Amino acid sequence: MAKKNKYLIKLGEHIRDARKAKGLSQEHLALQAEIDRSYVGGIERGERNVSFLNLVKIATCLECDVSKFTKGIPK
Repeated sequence: MAKKNKYLIKLGEHIRDARKAKGLSQEHLALQAEIDRSYVGGIERGERNVSFLNLVKIATCLECDVSKFTKGIPK
């Protein structure tokens, strides 16, 4: 298995934190954002290099700016 990218891991952590703060499950977020639940899991684990448009969908569902997910990246 390929080594995960530290930036994707951090991005996934930020998305997971925002999702949990809203009290949403991965499944609920995926349904609202119209993306696959397993894809959401892969993003949160840092396994997926998520597209900007999918970041916008996720941010819209979580009622935040995309910048919330990228704060502190890179560092």
